Amino acid sequence: MLSTNFGLGAQAPDFSLDGVLDGNVRHFSIAEFKRKWLILFFYPADFTFVCPTEIRGFQRRIDEFTRAGCRIVGIGVDDVASHREWAQELGGVSFPLLSDPRREVCRAYGVLNEADGRAFRATVIVSPDGVVSYMVVSPMNVGRSVDETLRVVSALQTGRLCPADWRPGDATLDPELHY
Repeated sequence: MLSTNFGLGAQAPDFSLDGVLDGNVRHFSIAEFKRKWLILFFYPADFTFVCPTEIRGFQRRIDEFTRAGCRIVGIGVDDVASHREWAQELGGVSFPLLSDPRREVCRAYGVLNEADGRAFRATVIVSPDGVVSYMVVSPMNVGRSVDETLRVVSALQTGRLCPADWRPGDATLDPELHY
């Protein structure tokens, strides 16, 4: 049973879904991603216009996410056959695309568009201890920023106060100083 208590600072809802990785269909659960930073990105549908730009964007930056100790997982409501065909059309994807045809995981994470039965365009960052550390939901017509996702992971990993527009290597804020 999936949790309905979702939000920033909460334990990430459990999930167990079939998905596609490197052309192979297999079962995935959130448990196999524990002890790593996890980027869950929900997307509306395979074979659309904006979604492939995001998939390719994460694929281009996969080495940087891996070096940062992150795993990336895409979740959509299309079936695994569609995910496999789409990943192949995109030239291969080296992170799993999970299928949520019953929409239970999208609903548990609060990103299901009930009006059309598809996932909103949403990014959720889960810490190694399973806590929802960041989430953003974008309009269907606006693709997410892969750069921003990587920047936020880096900021979260500092464990410090990071000012607006902070970038890795920039100074963090000292809470002992009163500004």
